[in-house]
Amino acid sequence: MRGDREFRKVRQHGLTIRDPLFTLRITEYRPRHGETWRPRAIVGIVVPKKTLKRAVERNRARRRTREALRTLPGGLPPCRAILMPNPGLLQAEFTAIQAALGRALSRAPGRVKRKGGPQGGGGGRPKAGATGTGNPAAPHRVPDAVPTPDAPPTQETP
Repeated sequence: MRGDREFRKVRQHGLTIRDPLFTLRITEYRPRHGETWRPRAIVGIVVPKKTLKRAVERNRARRRTREALRTLPGGLPPCRAILMPNPGLLQAEFTAIQAALGRALSRAPGRVKRKGGPQGGGGGRPKAGATGTGNPAAPHRVPDAVPTPDAPPTQETP
């Protein structure tokens, strides 16, 4: 994540998931203004000096967290998240870190539910060649099938 503004949005609107190893604040993925829709996980790892005093420990916590996220089975859901490791992360088994992250991310909002775009179908713009009146009760026009020379003829039903 870049800039205080994005962190502030996640802090204000995010769901907080607490674990003995970390605290995760997570929101749905939404592209930045003017950015194309590419669902992905954007995670900011924050390790305050209040939590871990020594820089060596803060860096080790960041590296372990980053590697656990990178190698997480099943990948990451499209989201924006702030992950704050706790001191227990330094002594925990790596598989325990991955399991805890997997459990926390499974509760993430917006877990790939829809296909297409943010509104489920491409952002409200009709696809090329689509016809329709916008009325869901109106029948959609299906183009007539043109038989190819090597395909068997099909019967039309009235």
